[in-house]
Amino acid sequence: MRFSTLILAAPLLAQEWPYYGGDSGGTKYSPLKQITPANVGGLRVAWEFHTGDVSDGKTYAVRSSFEATPLVIDGVMYVTTPFNRLIALDPETGKQIWAFDPKIDRNRPFNLFINRGGAMWSDGKRKRIFYGTLDARLFSIDAATGEPDTAFGVKGAVDLRAGVADKFPGRGYGMTSPPAIYKNLVICGALAADGEPQGPAGDVRAFDVLTGKLVWRFHTVPRAGEFGNETWEGESWKDRGGVNAWSILSVDQKRGIVYLPLTSPATDLYGGDRKGANLFGDSLVALDAGTGQRLWHFQTIHHNIWDYDLPAQPNLITVVRGGKRVDAVSQITKTGFVFLFDRVTGKPLFDIEERPVPASEIPGEQAHPTQPFPLKPAPFSRQGFRREDLNDVVPETRAFCEKLIDGAVFGSLYTPIGPRPTVLFPSTNGGANWGGASFDPETMTLYVNSMEIGFVQRMVKRPEGSVIPYRSQGMQTPNSRFWDKNLIPCQKPPWGLLSAIDMNTGEYRWRSVLGVIDELTAKGIPPTGTSNLGGSVVTAGGLIFIGATNDSRFRAFDKKTGKELWTFRLPASGHATPTVYQGKKSGKQFVAIAAGGGNKYSNTYSDTLVAFRLP
Repeated sequence: MRFSTLILAAPLLAQEWPYYGGDSGGTKYSPLKQITPANVGGLRVAWEFHTGDVSDGKTYAVRSSFEATPLVIDGVMYVTTPFNRLIALDPETGKQIWAFDPKIDRNRPFNLFINRGGAMWSDGKRKRIFYGTLDARLFSIDAATGEPDTAFGVKGAVDLRAGVADKFPGRGYGMTSPPAIYKNLVICGALAADGEPQGPAGDVRAFDVLTGKLVWRFHTVPRAGEFGNETWEGESWKDRGGVNAWSILSVDQKRGIVYLPLTSPATDLYGGDRKGANLFGDSLVALDAGTGQRLWHFQTIHHNIWDYDLPAQPNLITVVRGGKRVDAVSQITKTGFVFLFDRVTGKPLFDIEERPVPASEIPGEQAHPTQPFPLKPAPFSRQGFRREDLNDVVPETRAFCEKLIDGAVFGSLYTPIGPRPTVLFPSTNGGANWGGASFDPETMTLYVNSMEIGFVQRMVKRPEGSVIPYRSQGMQTPNSRFWDKNLIPCQKPPWGLLSAIDMNTGEYRWRSVLGVIDELTAKGIPPTGTSNLGGSVVTAGGLIFIGATNDSRFRAFDKKTGKELWTFRLPASGHATPTVYQGKKSGKQFVAIAAGGGNKYSNTYSDTLVAFRLP
């Protein structure tokens, strides 16, 4: 039987958005050109759709975050909701075609109601949307009817807990990001609990798209006798939690390689019970997509004790080296680094050096003596703090923060958290996060949005007999971030940036402030930037579209200069990555974004999907 990820003509692929990242390599690039710097100011709302799936933490204890990026395939839009429903819409009118409800238990204590999207498989006749749920079910949904494919798993779903979470029935495990598709395989990462050292395995697995049967499984924590097991002292690898791919995978369809952005081992801020480098924690891993065999890997952080996960989809890009085009994979990080490798061999395309870093003051902890630092590009995010960096634009914030840092340690990027309050940059949300980067193949430019927010933690001794002897403790600020009660950061602006990096040279083309805080601009303070979650898309028309910012805005920037050209006020912050497509009937270019607000940054919640087009 012949299988295919998608059977679509090239012009159709160019007009639509068939993958979460635009293509299976996550470039988030659209070749559409109707909307340009000259006419973007004329963009208007084409339609709005309200999912009805929103929670502010009152009716249900859990809050919602509408982080989905819709797919647009063969004239139909498919979007997932925070309550994990899958909805098909007419992408030109926003009219609902069908909806599927997996009926998750809305009273369970999830971290957030969240789902970032699905993935399409087709053999030219059948079309299926695959997506996972917060309660760890992988569904195969008929794209035409919205009904589960009963031949897949049990009544259209596979229980993802089976085989990886059996020993830990009370621990969280689910799927919040879309799977990857390669030929007849649906490849899945997962969101796994990391609050205790042992927990559900973070293994990445591939299932048959027609039957749901397990085809391969990659042990993200190597077992006895497997490559990398020696990087775990003794038997600390056994039943180790974390080291999962909660973000988005990328696939080189031509070469049959899947790229995994893996996260930190559990627990994520203490590692005294897991001495060693801890492969494949925080590693970019390339696997044979057909068999799950490791081809190469690079560990971006050894023995992670900062919760600096690899949060974003690897970008499969092409760069020029020595006058020749080289297929590469770029990985952005929470730490503010960009790593670039030959896609096939794993050879770094910018030099990386191991540098000595501080030791830990915590008894029993053994921080790794060195960490990898790429020499290019320069970091796109702040990686340290000094007292003279204190906020100088909001006197009340400065006064609060001066008290907060009294007696604190000002750490460098890899300073281990100690017994005294330790100020570190970036925070555990980055730097960059799951929104990832977009890449323009015309100019070989990578666009990265970042938040300049630190965090303040200290390690405290636990009672005798505790599972681990030390735990991190945040300070009395929202989410233990380095800001005040109004989420005004403790350091000088900017607090949010959009950066353009020439990936041939590793040099910055430009950097622009991203976002505003309305209360400050009302006082005449220039735009400061703001925290942001979500990503950008770049178009052949010369634009970057991005929501992400915690200011309820959707923006367009000139991709060559970084100048902000257009801004629209959304009903809530667009903590998502946009979708760009062309309507089959109208021939018009659309841009759509989920505006859900909420998450951990805002008390404004919405259920709105907004699409724009020129009049």
